[in-house]
Amino acid sequence: MKYINIFAVVFAVSLPLISFNAAADEAPAAKAKLVIQVSDGDSGKWNLALNNAKNVQQAYGADKVDIEIVTYGPGIGMLKMESPIANRIDDSKKAGVSIVACQNTMKNMKLTNDDMLPNTSYVPSGVVEIMKKQGEGYAYLRP
Repeated sequence: MKYINIFAVVFAVSLPLISFNAAADEAPAAKAKLVIQVSDGDSGKWNLALNNAKNVQQAYGADKVDIEIVTYGPGIGMLKMESPIANRIDDSKKAGVSIVACQNTMKNMKLTNDDMLPNTSYVPSGVVEIMKKQGEGYAYLRP
């Protein structure tokens, strides 16, 4: 009789754990998150950042990853109207990559929104934006 009671106790304790693990397996996976810093005015660095974003989207699936490219300092030059990589930037935006420009940098360089590529998004501070994203669980990359 004691043997049956021990078995019943072990079964009773195990049942909630089995149910919990089954529920955990059914929960949707959280989106992957990546923030990429571009603070160099070199088009090669920009192309590398855009390639990284595209490769991550291909690896995870574009709908399963949030990617933001944060640009400040000399890197902001590639977001200007005369950017030699404007088409690539536009393609990345269309693919769901968020590309943001630092308004502190714009102010210091005397740039206005009219100087920038269409559909550019803005943040008050590029460095603070990266810090916020890391606090939200974004992985950080600086190519």
